[in-house]
Amino acid sequence: MTDDVIRIGKQKQGMFIDKVKAMLPENGNLNLCLTCGACASGCPATGLDGMDPRKFLRMAALGLDDEIMKSDWVWMCSMCQRCVYVCPMKIDIPQLVYQARATWPRETRPKGILGSCDMALRNESCSAMGTSPDDFRFVVEDVLAEYQEAQPEFAEMEAPIDKDGAEFFLNQNSREPVTEPDELAPLWKILHLVGADWTYGSKGWGGENYCMFLADDDAWKHITSTSAKQADDLGCKIFLNTE
Repeated sequence: MTDDVIRIGKQKQGMFIDKVKAMLPENGNLNLCLTCGACASGCPATGLDGMDPRKFLRMAALGLDDEIMKSDWVWMCSMCQRCVYVCPMKIDIPQLVYQARATWPRETRPKGILGSCDMALRNESCSAMGTSPDDFRFVVEDVLAEYQEAQPEFAEMEAPIDKDGAEFFLNQNSREPVTEPDELAPLWKILHLVGADWTYGSKGWGGENYCMFLADDDAWKHITSTSAKQADDLGCKIFLNTE
């Protein structure tokens, strides 16, 4: 019989877990963790910085907010929601990660994500590459003309921008019009072959939303609202997010 005893101090009050409980239905099931490890087994960020979703949840539950705020792991999480999908109790760990990110001073958040978010806010394209509506239109029209000429079977293919009343409103990864314009055409071909009635918007066509990953609620809302408003203004029935 050993006299060694593991003593756990009084549990701290945790701001992350309390905030998430308050915003999610049924408190986000955050007290139902079975420590089964299903979340960690499928998480692409498991092991990075000595952390995984199960450990992160336990730290939050124990009120170890100071330790969480020092961990870069919250920026390694891709927010893919795989942990929620495989969790038998459907615990929303990504919401905890999001709230942890939001505690970082904005200027200290990862430069790549921060810069992409700020770039998307600079014009109505909402492009993380800073591509203006006019530049986007030029690239789309140029690529379309090239394929119509080079591939006669797609001579009637269209890539409309701001088409009123189209059924589908599409967005587009910002990188492709700038660095990989030929990657635009495969999707157009599919839409052409199935006879889809679709359009891009000159506003809000940027498909990614780095402001969401930055945990900047106001900027995230601005990007999303710009795209949604353009779809509504054009009278589109379905917003098709290609990202």
